[in-house]
Amino acid sequence: MTALGRLALADAGEAADLAAFLGRLIRYDRAAAVRLQVGDGAVAVFGRPPAFEVLAVRTSRLADVGPGTGVDELDVTVSAGEFLEGIEESTGTVAVPGAVTGPPWAGVLPPRGGWRQVPGLPEPEAMRAALAAAVAEFRARDEALAPEERTRAARDRIGREIWARTLGDTELPLRAVHAAQSLGFLRAGPVGADATAAAGAVALLAAGGWLRLRTPYGSIAVRRAGLGVLSVAPV
Repeated sequence: MTALGRLALADAGEAADLAAFLGRLIRYDRAAAVRLQVGDGAVAVFGRPPAFEVLAVRTSRLADVGPGTGVDELDVTVSAGEFLEGIEESTGTVAVPGAVTGPPWAGVLPPRGGWRQVPGLPEPEAMRAALAAAVAEFRARDEALAPEERTRAARDRIGREIWARTLGDTELPLRAVHAAQSLGFLRAGPVGADATAAAGAVALLAAGGWLRLRTPYGSIAVRRAGLGVLSVAPV
């Protein structure tokens, strides 16, 4: 038990999904921090995988939250690794570790409200196809480099060019789709009527200077291009 207490998640499935998300974040950065915010019967966990320059958001339903529980207004930045270690999937609970000094991105979160759906987002299968084509292009261009040219700087230039491209007729950069796939947010879904329902749950939203790729498993948020330096949003 830590000074910040323990969260009771809605069920063991929520605990397992949260653990998987944290594990993927740590794979990219073993010293990763996450910001936790409790509200509307859920805990939102924000992380920033450095390889993608996006914000990843996983929301987990809580079993017990409100006045008297001690977590109704929780808002804290913690170590992702310590938070993962505190998850007990068998009981669906998670210990909240002590606060850490948050990285700069932790003070620059997307707004909670004001989101509107924007058109032009391809179907999930088309997004996965676009991602596969981008990965194949990166590999082909990397392999085409002469041995003396295959430097980290050269490969980074190729990556930046490819992942900065936008998806279809939207402003969403491909790196956001790549992050969604890598973090388990853009999973291949069921077939038939269930597939139609799952596809409908994937949407592109906008609020102020932010875009958000929302899926049933989590969201990827990114600042819209051409809007300058990040500013702290009310959260």
